[in-house]
Amino acid sequence: MASPSPGDKHSSVKRVAVVGAGVSGLAAAYKLKSHGFDVTVLEAEGRAGGKLRSVSCNGLVWDEGANTMTESEAEVQTLLDNLGLREKQQFPISQNKRYVARNGSPVLLPTNPIELIKSNFLSTKSKFQILLEPYLWKKKRVSDDHTRETVGGFFQRHFGKEVVDYLIDPFVAGTSAGDPESLSMPHSFPELWNIEKRYGSVIAGAIQSKLSSRKEKGRETKGSVEKGKRQRGSFSFQGGMQTLTDTLCKQLGKHELKLNSKVLSLSYSHDGNTTSENWSVSCAANNDKHLQSSSVDAIILTAPLCSIKEMKISRRGTIFPLDFLPEVTYMPLSVIITSFKKENVKRPLEGFGVLVPSKEQENGLKTLGTLFSSMMFPDRAPSDQYLYTTFVGGSRNKELAKASKDELKEIVSSDIRQLLGAEGEPTFVNHYHWSKAFPLYGHNYDSVIEAIEQMEKNLPGLFYAGNHRGGLSVGKAIASGCKAAELAISYLESSSDGKMLQQGSSS
Repeated sequence: MASPSPGDKHSSVKRVAVVGAGVSGLAAAYKLKSHGFDVTVLEAEGRAGGKLRSVSCNGLVWDEGANTMTESEAEVQTLLDNLGLREKQQFPISQNKRYVARNGSPVLLPTNPIELIKSNFLSTKSKFQILLEPYLWKKKRVSDDHTRETVGGFFQRHFGKEVVDYLIDPFVAGTSAGDPESLSMPHSFPELWNIEKRYGSVIAGAIQSKLSSRKEKGRETKGSVEKGKRQRGSFSFQGGMQTLTDTLCKQLGKHELKLNSKVLSLSYSHDGNTTSENWSVSCAANNDKHLQSSSVDAIILTAPLCSIKEMKISRRGTIFPLDFLPEVTYMPLSVIITSFKKENVKRPLEGFGVLVPSKEQENGLKTLGTLFSSMMFPDRAPSDQYLYTTFVGGSRNKELAKASKDELKEIVSSDIRQLLGAEGEPTFVNHYHWSKAFPLYGHNYDSVIEAIEQMEKNLPGLFYAGNHRGGLSVGKAIASGCKAAELAISYLESSSDGKMLQQGSSS
């Protein structure tokens, strides 16, 4: 049997362009390639990986973006299995030991609600509010007035202000660089938002949901039991988080991943006569004035919305204005890496790290929190040093995120001195600034989601993925990319079926 000619192959294999080589774009590209599609990933920067950025220097290994992830999402579990990354997973030592600064000192956070009630972490009043929450909120209908509620307002209604100040505030600062009063509850914690709508009580609803999910898991086959035995919680990889995106990149050929390729324009030209190559993509390589154009059948955008607004998009020869895309607020963040000689750290703590509530600024602490990087992963630093990763900025102090390396070094050293007893100067300092670390899921974020949906609806074959929808974590970004790939696959397969039916009826 003769092999198909290049022309035959070109007409039979659908082509997809993925804009952006962060983890969501790479996950989407990998899924598409695994399903036999011809994929090209276009990345404006000179490196792939997006917010996963690992560095090795002077015997130290650190992450300048996301430091850990979880596999709460099914898409993450499948991806890790398919990429063969299980053997490279690294789970932090004593990851359940997490601290929150209170009155200028680190306090060990209780690991569950019962321990929290037993501990001295909260006042008696707050403990009573937690204990009474299932009774006070049982089956209580939630007013429609709360649909635009803030994260702070939601948790204060259920548990009181102290819980917001010392549990919720540091948590959201550490995961999104936001603050409880700036964040929208439905977008930031959709699972808890839906639990309240269904059960009234957050605590009772969470217990019921957990029991239901255990029953579902109990019905699974024995083959799935092994997966349940895997270590849980946060994890990284040998060599840092970038190992994940590097592995995804290796699955793509050199012609499939194009760096320094900034997309300038997208053109949709479906005329009703053909179901293939409806999209034209033009990009500039290495700031070259000569545009490179290619034709594809579908597009997955994973670039930030602020970058998409700079693109020229046309539909059937007419400019498609993007003025309906709202302005998105982005959180700036500086990541400061420091190492100290172990002998100079008088009060080292074993565990994951320490978060700093905004109220602790009254006690002289200016950072958002510090991860105990070499305590979590001892291979990340020489045996005589402690390695720390500290975050500064966010909505709490946007201007401080833009400070100089020397100023940030002093701020971080001061906080680590107060919290851990670190004396003298750090033996190593590195600074990385993210001007747009996270999009802020603010009060008006509904308009952002609606605009993304409107863009997809009006531009057939275009799909959006990334941390502007669905969540900010690495796992959520992967799930978003995989879901966009599934939608693209469904779209392309249905258009292929329609084309075959059309050809069959005309013959």
